[in-house]
Amino acid sequence: MFYREAGDFKTSYADDSQTFPIKFDRVRYYAVLAVAFGIIPFLINDYWANAILLPFLIYSIAAIGLNILVGYCGQVSLGTGGFMAVGAYACYKLMTAFPEVSMFIHVLLAGGITAVVCVAFGLPSLRIKGFYLAVATLAAQFFLVWLFNRVPWFYNYSASGQINAPERDTFGILITGPNAPAWATYLFCLIFLAFCALVARNLTRGTVGRSWMAIRDMDIAAEIIGVNPLKAKLTAFAVSGFFIGISGALFFAVYLGAVEVGEAFGISKSFLVLFMVIIGGLGSIFGSFAGAAFLVLLPVILKVVGVDLLNWPTDIVAHFQLVIVGALIIVFLIAEPHGMAQLWRVAKEKLRLWPFPH
Repeated sequence: MFYREAGDFKTSYADDSQTFPIKFDRVRYYAVLAVAFGIIPFLINDYWANAILLPFLIYSIAAIGLNILVGYCGQVSLGTGGFMAVGAYACYKLMTAFPEVSMFIHVLLAGGITAVVCVAFGLPSLRIKGFYLAVATLAAQFFLVWLFNRVPWFYNYSASGQINAPERDTFGILITGPNAPAWATYLFCLIFLAFCALVARNLTRGTVGRSWMAIRDMDIAAEIIGVNPLKAKLTAFAVSGFFIGISGALFFAVYLGAVEVGEAFGISKSFLVLFMVIIGGLGSIFGSFAGAAFLVLLPVILKVVGVDLLNWPTDIVAHFQLVIVGALIIVFLIAEPHGMAQLWRVAKEKLRLWPFPH
């Protein structure tokens, strides 16, 4: 069996604290990276990029960011859509103001700006938590959407109120605009996802991540043993905002190309990313990937099965999608609060002990 570990022992602390301590997990991780970077760019087309791969990559970054805040630090947030809008509009202003600067810098700076905004709206978490914090972040969602709608400076005084991504290239290859090749936009987003996942994985396994989890589990006890709640909560908001800002910038500049804030970053976007985290698994980087993959693939599968094969009306299929997502959220919250990541964890443990009883 793949997960039988006979003879797989550790001889140093560094080996024992590896990100993937099981050899098969490491091999699988490098195999996925090799396929993602070395094979998919040669096979990708516009449909696969726009319907599946780009939304999956971008939503995975957003889900990782929200999972850090909600799953690892226990701070409820309903303002993800608004913070993605901050990243999108920051990227737009940087692209129009500094056209000669690399898109990599624009996206990273957009993430940094979003981190600052996210920390500002995270300050109430020092005094309130739970439902009241959810309401505070929900207020941030509505305020940010209103701000980008009502202040013409943000959309460069456009008559339509819409922002459009100008064409920008990296190393002579178009990354944004309608003429950008699918493989280039895919690789651009994939690089940011790999970067964000690596940073998040290392942060959550280190001192910072342990302080987040201590605050999540029992903030009073964490403060007694020396965890600074001010530093822990605000760093969680900052890191979460940085990742969500990157996802918002990519969602606008690379994926959509043109957005209107109310339609692209409304409250439904906040709930969509939150559902990804709940279904995938709170407090799990793998869960963020699993939740994003499920909610990106679900409408595509329902369209193929319901509309193309069974000839159901499109509106019926759309409502059926909402029913499935709602039912799964209820089932996971009751039966398995840690989501799909926990199901995979349990299955892997059973494989490691097979054929012996668990």
